[in-house]
Amino acid sequence: MNQEDSSWSAIDAKIKSSLTEAKTTGKQVVLLTNTLASPSTEKLISEFIAQNPTAKHIVYDAVSSSAALDAFEMKNGERALVDYDFSKAEVIVSLDADFLGDWQGGGYDNGYAQGRVPKNKLMSKHIQIEANMTLSGAAADKRIPMNTATQKQALVHIYNIVFGQDFMTTSVTLDAKIKDELSKVASQLKAAGSKGLLVSGIQDVDAQLLVLAINAQLNSEAFNLTGTRQIRKGSNQKVSQLISDMKSGSVHTLIMSGVNPAYSLPNADEFKTALKKVKMSVAFSLREDETSTITNIAAAAPHYLESWGDLMLTKGTYSLTQPTIRPLFDTKQFQDCLLSWTGNSNSFYDYIKSTATAITGTSWNTVLHDGVFLGIAGGVTPLGLDFGVSAKALAKTKTGTDFELNLYTKTGLGDGQQANNPWLQEFPDPITRCSWDNYITISQADAKKLDISNEIVANGGLNGGYANLDVNGTKLENVPVIIQPGQAVGTVGLALGYGKKTGLKEEMQVGVNAYSLYKNFNNIQSVKITKAEGTHEFSCVQSQKTLMGRGDIIKETTLTIFNTTDTEIWNEQPKVSLDHQEVEATSVDLWETFDRSVGHHFNLSIDLNACTGCGACVIACHAENNVPVVGKSEIRRSRDMHGVRIDRYYSSESTFAGDNKKKEEFDGLDLGGFIMKDKDTKGSLGGFRQMELANDNPQVAFQPVMCQHCNHAPCETVCPVAATSHGRQGQNQMAYNRCVGTRYCANNCPYKVRRFNWFLYNKNDEFDYHMNNDLGRMVINPDVNVRSRGVMEKCSMCIQKTQLTILTAKREGRVVKNDEFQTACSSACTNGAMIFGDVNNPESKVAELAKEERMYHLLEHVGTKPNVFYHVKVRNV
Repeated sequence: MNQEDSSWSAIDAKIKSSLTEAKTTGKQVVLLTNTLASPSTEKLISEFIAQNPTAKHIVYDAVSSSAALDAFEMKNGERALVDYDFSKAEVIVSLDADFLGDWQGGGYDNGYAQGRVPKNKLMSKHIQIEANMTLSGAAADKRIPMNTATQKQALVHIYNIVFGQDFMTTSVTLDAKIKDELSKVASQLKAAGSKGLLVSGIQDVDAQLLVLAINAQLNSEAFNLTGTRQIRKGSNQKVSQLISDMKSGSVHTLIMSGVNPAYSLPNADEFKTALKKVKMSVAFSLREDETSTITNIAAAAPHYLESWGDLMLTKGTYSLTQPTIRPLFDTKQFQDCLLSWTGNSNSFYDYIKSTATAITGTSWNTVLHDGVFLGIAGGVTPLGLDFGVSAKALAKTKTGTDFELNLYTKTGLGDGQQANNPWLQEFPDPITRCSWDNYITISQADAKKLDISNEIVANGGLNGGYANLDVNGTKLENVPVIIQPGQAVGTVGLALGYGKKTGLKEEMQVGVNAYSLYKNFNNIQSVKITKAEGTHEFSCVQSQKTLMGRGDIIKETTLTIFNTTDTEIWNEQPKVSLDHQEVEATSVDLWETFDRSVGHHFNLSIDLNACTGCGACVIACHAENNVPVVGKSEIRRSRDMHGVRIDRYYSSESTFAGDNKKKEEFDGLDLGGFIMKDKDTKGSLGGFRQMELANDNPQVAFQPVMCQHCNHAPCETVCPVAATSHGRQGQNQMAYNRCVGTRYCANNCPYKVRRFNWFLYNKNDEFDYHMNNDLGRMVINPDVNVRSRGVMEKCSMCIQKTQLTILTAKREGRVVKNDEFQTACSSACTNGAMIFGDVNNPESKVAELAKEERMYHLLEHVGTKPNVFYHVKVRNV
């Protein structure tokens, strides 16, 4: 309290006194929180407001969904978001909605993946229209780069076609080629009818109203108006009004929980000034942050895993959150304080019990046992609106003369709440493959105009230039620049959630705070860009952008070819020469093969159609297997320690099929064409140089790669101390105590998946992350050894988990259940892209997938016989 230590009783008394004074003077009491989605907390807040007539509750989401919420409320009389079921959609059109990222809270990838795996000769078709290259754009069958102004016109054009001539209220001014493309897209969407779906992330109420209208016209099955999402409730207008009220001195007491407006508000300086006019300010916070350090009272809140809570994430559902550990510090839940301020002597645990039984109609023990209650969600009553007004407003949108800035959140770090988590800072962005940074993403054409470049330097690191940004007088200087294939010309991207300083160690204070450019809570801004001096050193884990025609690494085909031709055409088996005869590579063996049909034998299946590149598997492996965090400088030296990497490749031509065709048509070396840099050369020298560069609008493919656990492993034959050997159950094992760090195994691994501990990463001040303090080390898995300097490590196929499963079944006197075996990555993969199991069990899912016609092994011609296999990627083009 007032920057000095205090007791909870003193804090409680002080706040109660302030509430009484506010009631006496008639001034406002404001509860400013994030979206709670908690029936018990919302009921408790209602009771608090009833006792304090001048009190109000304002919901603030750092990354706003207010436009979509406002539109839904105008159309249906309820403030909520549509919960889309992508598994029911056969044609998906997205305008600037990265639904495979964290758009509107994320969680759509599972339903999407269900429709993307070809079944009965069918799979969904996905068209993405966007400015930034996103996970959704990378997964799309067709991607159209487009700035937001043009997207609004495109939305009107789609609206006109879906509704037909009778409803066409306005025309649009689109380039003829773009208009033709959009007409085809809209026609496909209309033809799909109830199996069609349109989503949009455009922060414009008119745009969101047209989205609601189009989906209603299609009668889309994926458009769920009953079980609406309750995870975003923020209101831009109410937050702006709060700051005005604070400036006028009409707010007496401001109590904040789950928010950090002094960091995340675009007008944070204005908020800080206004806060000085508030007599009593309170911030409930997990840690010291930009807001808690400037309030009268900084109240230490427990982590949600130390607390009781309840949730209604979608309408008609109810679930509980339970503490998994006793509170580590002297913290107090915001809800327990609310109970005290309302004169209720019960704990929040008791309060939840009464709420839970009232909502579910069952006993507390039943609710607690089940954890989740599925009720019947009531529908909405649509209100009559004239969508033609919205269409006319959008049709007037014009492209500005300056660059268009697209602010977004990264898949790993989100809005910045977890900026103190070193796992997420070190997590490579799935698209750029860079970590420990945010940066401007720009197209090659625009970078050339600004004379900005990226280059790989002698030590293998990626260097780039800086640029200055100016949004209506608000400036960000010396922002690093990444040249991003697929970025729409005339647009740039920049991630929110970085640039935090307060409460973070120096090593974690990375990036620039882009919230200052988030004017009026709109992620689209007009920006002036100028080149700045200096060179930025990026920590990038992948310097190669393209496959250069190596179609056997990521095998792919089209849905038409997949349905109409033999497997040998689109999943060709590699051939080798044996006694001057061409034979299948799998028929040749340099080693004697052992009988692996006895006992368990583990395989991991990876479906490239279901994988969206999200990286959940990377973080799960990091947590489960005590993978160390090495920091930006070591990542830059290619010393990343991740047990799983997700390779991202761009096509050099417009498609990967075009790359393969170009490579096949090479004719000789053409040294002259190489020296003269002839663009039309047919020689391999000049051709391969061209194929190193990504297309301006490339196809994208992701491939998770970890230790392949080869049955004929090259690493095992070269280890001089037998530190790496093959287990009976298929794993390639590591005996850390035997390893002397020769790194022969890494040199001999064709998949390059082994990681070397160059330093001691735990209890070392040079690597001051979670393994360097007692609290951080509490996350270390006690079932997995923490490796030391000089030791080689890699994916172990989570041997500790497989052995636990076997021992648990033995202790319980039963056989292991079908598909009971799991690894960290397969458990974390909500898409079902990674399936792990015992291939010797014919009833297991992995045994079934191993026989599937799309199955292939990575680098099969090498003859390593991996226990990890992939599935050919099929595109609906």
